[in-house]
Parts: sequence; structure tokens; C-alpha cells
Amino acid sequence: MPNTLPHWFLLGAGNMGTLAAWYLTRSGHGVTVIRHASPAPLEKTLWLPDGRQQALSLPVLDPAALPDHIDNLLVAVKTPYTRQAMAAVTDHLDAGSRVLRFQNGIGALDGLLPTGCQLIEAVTTSAVKGQHPDHTVVAENATWLGGSTTPPAWFVSLTEYWPDLHWEDDIRPRQWHKLVANAVINPLTALHDVPNGQISNDPILREQATQLCEEADQVLQQLDPAWPGHSLDNVLTVARATAGNTSSMRADRQRGAQTEIDAINGWLVKQADRLGLAVPANRKMVSALTLL
Repeated sequence: MPNTLPHWFLLGAGNMGTLAAWYLTRSGHGVTVIRHASPAPLEKTLWLPDGRQQALSLPVLDPAALPDHIDNLLVAVKTPYTRQAMAAVTDHLDAGSRVLRFQNGIGALDGLLPTGCQLIEAVTTSAVKGQHPDHTVVAENATWLGGSTTPPAWFVSLTEYWPDLHWEDDIRPRQWHKLVANAVINPLTALHDVPNGQISNDPILREQATQLCEEADQVLQQLDPAWPGHSLDNVLTVARATAGNTSSMRADRQRGAQTEIDAINGWLVKQADRLGLAVPANRKMVSALTLL
């Protein structure tokens, strides 16, 4: 019987892209990394929370060798590099393509997909750290996929191999809850070079967190009056639950890499500008963490 499960082309085989590839390949999906490199497979090692070590071998394909049409694309590249990465595949996508966006923030693919292309958004609370070829899964938590259509036929079988995986017909609330947490914890820990727990423990950082949350809630309530607001309690809960962790934005700044600020606080600022709202605390974060 032929394998009818999707074959995914992967942009971004970093920590989260590797985790997604691991779950997909376990369930029988094919995954090929798009990369300007030798055709040798990427040999990776995942260290799972229970201490198990898992080997993952991912085939590599140069963009010049891509098929004319890509049916399934997994985008897990860091958001600042999305446009550059997508330039290699845009001509291979059309209305029949499916794109799974596995990135932080919101809006990184805006304007980059052909009309009619099916976009599936992902929101995860799992965490991975490390550098190729070693990736340590700090936590396997809930992940939600969703889009403008019903779940694909292969989704149910994928839940058997992807821990705590769920489908949301309207994924926007999940995106927004994570966005607000990221818009507070990420920039503050990056700017002050502190672990997540300091957001709750330090009175000055907690006051800044309050301002960022209030602005985010104001924007989101204008976009959807049903947004409940009062996000600070949830953000502080996340900060305490991950107290010893280093946020991804702090890690990026420590190694001199471009942060994902534009897809997080930057997205809120863009919405605020469109709505005529003042969000000075979020605008300050964007200015402070945007590399010229």
C-alpha cells in the first residue's frame, strides 16, 4: 500500500524545526531540509526530557534542485530570516500548497504566500535548546495547530506521535496568549540579561511587565472585543513556571544574533499604529532590540 502521508520540505532545521521533524518522521511523514549545502544528510541527536537519546537523519536538498511544485512546506526558520528563506521556495508554491508555520510571533509570512495557499499556524509551549547537531528538549508540552480549514486527514494519526497535540479551528486566541507572554518575558529578559523568573521577582521588571501587558491587552481588545484582557497574571505564571530558563530572545542577544522582536512586540506596534493607539512601552522594546 503506498504511503499517502505528506512529504514536507523544511525551512529552518534549528531547535524547533528539528523537534517538528522528529515528530513528523516518527509518524511516517517524510521531511527534507532545504539548505544551500552538500547533499549529505543532517545527522542530529535529540535529548528528550526523560533522558532518552534519539538519532535523527534528515535528507538535504539544495534550493536549485527543488521540484517545480511543493505540496507541503514547513517553515521553522527564525522570523528575522523568513523573507530571505522564502525567496528560495516562493516560485514552487501555488494555491494547491500547504504551509505549516512553526515560528514565534505573528505575521512573519504575511505577503509571502500565493493566493489560495493553505496556511496552518502552530503554537507550542514546548521548549528546545542547543545547537546543531545536539538539541535538548527541555519540555514537551502542548502544541496546537489550526487554520481556516478542518483538520487534514493525517492529523489524527499525527497525534499518536506528537505529544499533547491539538487542533484549533480558531487558533488566534492561542496565538495571542503566547504572543503576550513572549512580548513581556522575551524582551525584558533579553535587555536585562536575566532568567525568566526575574520578571516576577524584581519590582522594576514587574512594573515594566505590567505596562507591556496593559498595552497588549488594549490592542487585542480593539481587534476582538471578546479578548478577556488581564494578561499579567498569566504572564507571571509562565515566568514562574520557567523561572530558571533563558528566553529565546535572551539567547539570541547573548550570541549577537538578530532577535524576533519584530514578529512579537513589533506586531503589536503595527496593530496599534493601524488602530491609532499609543503603545510606548512596546515601542521602546522594539527600538532597543532591533539591530541596525
